[in-house]
Amino acid sequence: MNIISSASRQIILDTETTGMNQGSGPIYKGHRVIEIGGVEMINRKLTGRHYHQYINPQQLIDAEAIGVHGITDAFVADKPTFAQIAQSFLDFVDGAEIVAHNAPFDISFLDHELGMLNPQGPQLAEICGVLDSLDIAKFLHPGQKNNLDALCKRYHIDNSRRDLHGALLDAEILADVYLAMTGGQTKLELSSEEAGQERGDVMRLAQNRNALKVIRANADVMSIHESRLDLVAKSGKCLWRG
Repeated sequence: MNIISSASRQIILDTETTGMNQGSGPIYKGHRVIEIGGVEMINRKLTGRHYHQYINPQQLIDAEAIGVHGITDAFVADKPTFAQIAQSFLDFVDGAEIVAHNAPFDISFLDHELGMLNPQGPQLAEICGVLDSLDIAKFLHPGQKNNLDALCKRYHIDNSRRDLHGALLDAEILADVYLAMTGGQTKLELSSEEAGQERGDVMRLAQNRNALKVIRANADVMSIHESRLDLVAKSGKCLWRG
């Protein structure tokens, strides 16, 4: 399994929902998305751009789900519906690779929301790639716990702010986990202007440095040195004398 993606632009994504389907059938069955969080990464470097939106699901949130993410019916009552934010979300992820932990969960919910708006419209996998970071974790750590909290502990990533699940916070934490699992963040690349500035600073440092003081050997030191070379010459060719 090649765990390092070749995609240059990635969106580390997480969602929260009104609940989880119990039993067989689609994961999204009977439930809706209430929060989307995503952070942008280009060439394995976080850009600072993110997408975050709470959503009015137009239905009640399960008490069990509220216990997980803390998002209540009252909190989302004045938030936009998915129909109102769908285009801004699609614009953000278009052409990127989505990285999600247990991606089938998030993707199936989002595809269901998109399908409710346009049954003939594209699914997410048709407009962007999808990478499941849980599959990577299972490959690297078979037979171990591979939820986000366990991975944070394993890779020494601070998740102390994570008292409750939250889409944007979990996406930010997952970005750190994903980079750690796949080899860490790549080095900072300087722009040509910054690189030129750095080279100029180094040159000025060299120019301002005082000349090195040369201490020459005196006659006594030279005599000892020549005596040592005489001993070397007796055992064979002395390279230091040509």
